[in-house]
Amino acid sequence: MLRGATNIVIDDKGRWAMPKRYRAALIEQCQGHFVCTIDHQFCCLLLYPIDEWERIEAKLVRLSSLHPAERRLQRLLLGHASECELDAQGRILIPPTLRQYAQLANKIVVVGQLNKFEIWSAPLWQQQIEHDIDLQAEDAPECSPRLSELSL
Repeated sequence: MLRGATNIVIDDKGRWAMPKRYRAALIEQCQGHFVCTIDHQFCCLLLYPIDEWERIEAKLVRLSSLHPAERRLQRLLLGHASECELDAQGRILIPPTLRQYAQLANKIVVVGQLNKFEIWSAPLWQQQIEHDIDLQAEDAPECSPRLSELSL
């Protein structure tokens, strides 16, 4: 399970160290192989263990290339998908085009989302969290049916 937010430094080459608490499980799960792509709704990246990414691809292949919205989603997610792997030091290299999209420089936040990581620039992450907290407070009375059933 991938959970929690971790502040990490990314070097000039675009490498960052996977938090140690995840490494052994990810090596066992996916042999350290990942796919990184853009998030089509937010200015961050999504990093999937390869087995999870293959499930996403199976869903994307079922979309119609004739429907504009479906084709657009395929283009965005698949067109930006880049294979990554843990190196011997437990680091992952993010390609320059993906770093540019997510405005990654120096300090990043890696956020576990159970089956994937979100990778944010630290300033954008802080802005997003503040925005989410504000929206959550405003939307509380109008929550979705699934959220109304969720007891925390």
